[in-house]
Amino acid sequence: MNRREALGAVSWILGGALVSADLLVACTSKPNKVNDLFDQDQVAFLNEVGDTILPETSTPGAKAADVGSLMAVMVQDCYTKEDQDIFMKGITQIDEASKEKFDKKFLKLDQKQRTELLTALDAEQKKYQAEKAPEAPNHYFRMMKELTLFGFFTSEVGATQALRYVETPGRYDGCMPYKKGDRAWAT
Repeated sequence: MNRREALGAVSWILGGALVSADLLVACTSKPNKVNDLFDQDQVAFLNEVGDTILPETSTPGAKAADVGSLMAVMVQDCYTKEDQDIFMKGITQIDEASKEKFDKKFLKLDQKQRTELLTALDAEQKKYQAEKAPEAPNHYFRMMKELTLFGFFTSEVGATQALRYVETPGRYDGCMPYKKGDRAWAT
């Protein structure tokens, strides 16, 4: 190998090291994005909203099922652009409603205040849904509530601890005995 080839090889090695370092810095300096729409803070926020809708009782709450992550995937992959925009704007609207009512962001509220706020938003969405035109978009809180319920009851935690679950139930029995207070079947 002559001097020219050696310098060329060294420059390739150094150039690769510099490019790799730039990529490493660029990758670590970006915010923790979950997908194209959501970051980790928004997913954590949605988990708290979900846990207020379905709190922990004798069974785990919605946060235990990580419904925020499911919401992030469903909104990005399954919602129209219009519904995505409404949902994303809804995250900030919850904080705005919280500041207006309690002078604090949603995450700073205690459980009673969170429940009061989301109960008011639920009443607002029910009224909106009843009065809206068929082609009008859904209310953001309705989307959040539906995704919370869907995400929780289709999760392992929801299906096995909140519902009765038998992995392979065997035959279909359309007339199972049911006593008041029994959990519903997940399968």
